[in-house]
Amino acid sequence: MSPLTTTDYTDFSSVSSADERALPVPLRMDADDRFTGRGVTIAFLDSGFYAHKDLTEPVNRIVAYHNIFSPSDDVSALEIHDVMSWHGMMTSVVAAGNGFLSDGVYRSIAPAANVVLVKIGKTGRIPESDIEKGLRWVLANKDKYSIRIVNISAGGDFEQPYLNNTLCRLVEETVKAGLTVVCAVGNAGLAPGHPVLPPASSPAAISVGGLDDQNSLDRARRGMYRSSYGPTIDGLQKPEVIAPGIWVAGPILPHTPTAIEAHLYAELDAARDDQLKQIIMAHAGVDKQLDEARDFSVPLLRQLITIKLRERNVINQHYKFVDGTSFASPIVASIAACMLEANPKLTPPQIKRILIDTAERVPDVEVDRQGWGVVAPRKAVEMALRWRG
Repeated sequence: MSPLTTTDYTDFSSVSSADERALPVPLRMDADDRFTGRGVTIAFLDSGFYAHKDLTEPVNRIVAYHNIFSPSDDVSALEIHDVMSWHGMMTSVVAAGNGFLSDGVYRSIAPAANVVLVKIGKTGRIPESDIEKGLRWVLANKDKYSIRIVNISAGGDFEQPYLNNTLCRLVEETVKAGLTVVCAVGNAGLAPGHPVLPPASSPAAISVGGLDDQNSLDRARRGMYRSSYGPTIDGLQKPEVIAPGIWVAGPILPHTPTAIEAHLYAELDAARDDQLKQIIMAHAGVDKQLDEARDFSVPLLRQLITIKLRERNVINQHYKFVDGTSFASPIVASIAACMLEANPKLTPPQIKRILIDTAERVPDVEVDRQGWGVVAPRKAVEMALRWRG
């Protein structure tokens, strides 16, 4: 895997206008590509999952699948294009995807990590009790699958002191057992009280807020995403750190209306002017506005295609921009995987300490919102190496 450099993204002559807008997370975060999470397993608790090619090609790195609602863990469920599959597919690929469908461009910070997928959702909101069931299964099977990290991009029922909350107490137990638990703080930063719910309110969790870096390498452009923040009901600083919560390249669930639309928009974006009308006619019914506009002048068609790409957050036929702390959290989980590759003896408290000590504060943003600042993958791995002794 070749390293990503700024020169890879300053000559846009061979990529589409949509691709021009998309800088990969490892490049934006200045990750050290010598470490890829190899030999480290991350468990994901989420609504559902899909066996995306960025996790399964050329080698399948999904080492286990568990459905808390089923007595048998039927892996064929990972081939179903279900609406409940998309969120977990995206969180797991954002953390551990190797960018197979983009020739490695939209890979994660830990593209060699193994994953364990734990389905904890059926429809709509995930109850706190189901998060707890999933985490108990991970704790019981941590040795069987060599799990070192747990990512939870789901929030609990309501604010509660952590000593009175069984999920928070389970997080504490899980961390004491040697697992690093990384949690999204939620996206209620603009809501009254901007509450941080369990499990992110657990003292032992690494709770992650959202950075808005404007999809740029210019650190002066860094600002905050609308993520939840503390102090918690117990007076704890949450989040501890922040990571990109917007402008993140996430996979599109195949064989869905979104995938069909993305394929059309990307094909049109890359086509010659004289091909536009023919392509729209060949995909009649996919987009009514394009169907009605197929006889427009080429400049107007190009403008409409650009609008479609931006409205749908399409990068290309396989990836789109996603946002939320649901995706900031797995980015931090991927950094933890690289730290463990560099130093397998690190404990969860040590990983948390290093992430905090190496984080970079965003100027003019209150501490409550950003905690200790933006995670710094390269510095974190370097400190992990120094601690190896």
